[in-house]
Formats: sequence, structure tokens, C-alpha cells
Amino acid sequence: MMRLALSTSLILATCAAQAAAPAARMTLGDETQTVFQPPRDACDGNDVPDVNPRAFRDADNTIAMFALHDVNRALRGKDLSHLKLDCKVVYRSSFSANPAAYDHQSWIAATWTDNGKDIAAIIHHEFHGDRNGLCNIPKDKAGLGCWFNTLIAANSTDGGASFHKLSSPVVASSPFRQDVDQGRHRGFFNPSNIVSSNGYKYFFSNTTGWPGQQYGVCLFRSAEPGKPNSWSAFDGKDFSIRYADPYGPPQPLPAECKPIAPFPVAPGAVVRQRGSGLWLAVVQAWKDDKFFPVSGFYYATSRDLTTWSEPRLLFATRTLFDNACGADRLNSYPSILDEQAKTRNFEDVGEDAWLYYASMRVDGCSHTSDRTLVRRKITIRAEGQVR
Repeated sequence: MMRLALSTSLILATCAAQAAAPAARMTLGDETQTVFQPPRDACDGNDVPDVNPRAFRDADNTIAMFALHDVNRALRGKDLSHLKLDCKVVYRSSFSANPAAYDHQSWIAATWTDNGKDIAAIIHHEFHGDRNGLCNIPKDKAGLGCWFNTLIAANSTDGGASFHKLSSPVVASSPFRQDVDQGRHRGFFNPSNIVSSNGYKYFFSNTTGWPGQQYGVCLFRSAEPGKPNSWSAFDGKDFSIRYADPYGPPQPLPAECKPIAPFPVAPGAVVRQRGSGLWLAVVQAWKDDKFFPVSGFYYATSRDLTTWSEPRLLFATRTLFDNACGADRLNSYPSILDEQAKTRNFEDVGEDAWLYYASMRVDGCSHTSDRTLVRRKITIRAEGQVR
């Protein structure tokens, strides 16, 4: 299961947001609509919400959305309000015990297409050494202590009906191999959606770091998103950092990417408001002593993707980051999609859009796979604008 347990102390060390207030305000509607409910809509037991929803329009103007588990199937329909799960599996890993194969567990986590036929996907790939005899961590700590995560690339040439992993698939990896004694989760995790600006494509991803790289959220850029080795990370001045496959020939250690504040993890979605050109990001966070007074979904704004406002609370809720004890449900994996988006990849919004997220039942002190994909209206107004 795609989990999001992270280190609060490391995050607090990297948060230093711009002091200015957001130039826009989001308001969350009260009505909750069900988008996907497994008992009603699933093809089999693999179909549960487990990733931030991503959508694009194919060449026939049909919408494809990825929002479920590692047996990757698409919700398809004529618009966001009429999506139905297509039972055809478009991408699935084999649970390979070889970490160099990048074929253990895979989630389609971000997509991009220019023409609706050729689709570039960024895959959140998990390798769990404890399931393959490649971990020396005690069983009670093995879940995180044996988890090695990599962002890899897969492409489609048939409008998203099938995806194939590239022969050299690594987009972003820690500069070392999976280690039986690593002791904590390592690598790059949970990329945001891909957006376009000034001839380039961008996405955010969080990394747990290593000596020479602090924990944080890295910003990536590429002019050719279908080529995994074309993605480079922001070093604070330029996009100069590229990450090699640690199972390939030895490479020099990469420079440090500059963590983008105030995000504790990669935003669930980044969108650009039509007219104002303002970037808006939604991110889930847990309570801390600086930016996040309560756990929940927050939003921030930017003009350039590198400098962001202080976050504002959109929805107070326990998430997968929080202790589940005593809760009935947790909410996670937020995304923003506009029914009236003008771009093929749903990277733009107007003054009204939808907040999508997964709502999951809690059993005792554990979250479960009893999950529903839901959405709620959000209204976006420029600061000072009358509603």
C-alpha cells in the first residue's frame, strides 16, 4: 500500500516560506460527491483509491483518470462527472525480487500528453526488501525500514490503453542501492501532477534525503517529459541536477536539490488559474509548530513555482500522516481538477473547481482499504475580490 509516513523533525528543518499572504483564497463547499466506491464500482479487490487523482483528455476527447492502486486501471468517461472504471489493466508490476528491475510495485502517479495519443507517465515505484529476504530490520520496523522508492518512466502510444516501462526508466533515485540495513524508507516519493510553463514541463517530488541532501520537496523540469533522463532538479539557481540509476555504472554524487518551502511533502496537485496566471498548490500536512496549526489539506500560491506563499488551511482533517486512533475516517491524496479546464492535462482552473481526495475507514488504530474517492467544490477568488 502506498504509505506516507515521514519525519517531522527533518521537515521542520527545511520549512522557510515566503512571508506574504496568498494572493487568492480557496473556499471549500459542504456537499461531498462520491466518484468511486469499490463495492459498487471496482473490477476486483485491487481497485481502491491510493494515489492523487490525475486526468487527461485522449485524442478522442475522452477523459482518463488514474487514482487507484498498483494494478493500474483508468476511470474513463466523457467528462469528470461521468467516469467509470475500465477493467483493462494498463500497467502492472510483477513483484520482482530484483530491485534493479524496477518491477516490484508501481503506481501511475503523474501523466502528460500533448496530443492525447502519446502519454508520458511518471511511476511511483516501491521496492520492499522485507518481502524478498533483502532486509535485516526487525519485523516491527520492517515496513518503513526496508522500503526503497524510485520515480521511473513509462510511456503509452495508444492514448493510455497500455503503458510500457522504458529500458532505462529512472527519473529520480537516491544515489545508492537498496540496502538490507537501510533502517528507514529511502528515495523519491509521490510526484505531483505535471504542469507546463515557458516551453518546459514541471513536477514536484519529495525525497527522504541522504548525506549531502536534506529532506524536502524537489522541483523537476524537462523539455521532453517522455524521456526519463531529461528530467533535472532545481539546485536553487538552475535545473542542473540529474539522477542516475544506482544499479548502472558508478556516477558522481549529485548536487543537492533545493527544498521548496513551505511544502512538507510534494503537493497533491499544482494548477494555474486562468486569467491571473497564479499557481495554486494543495498539500496534505500534519500539525506542527510553524506552518500547520492543525492537520489537514492546505493551499499556497506562487508566480514562478519556486517561491510560495505561506500555506492556508482548506480542510481540517486527519490524514495518513496522523495517528489514526480514535478516528472514524482519514482523508488523503488531495488533487484539484476543473470540469471546464482548457488544457488537455487539466493543469488549469477557473474560479470554480473540484477538490478530489480519498476517504478511508479506520479500524482501531489502523487505516484500511475500505476507501472511497470523493470530491467537493472549491471556489477560488483573488484576494479582496467580492464573492
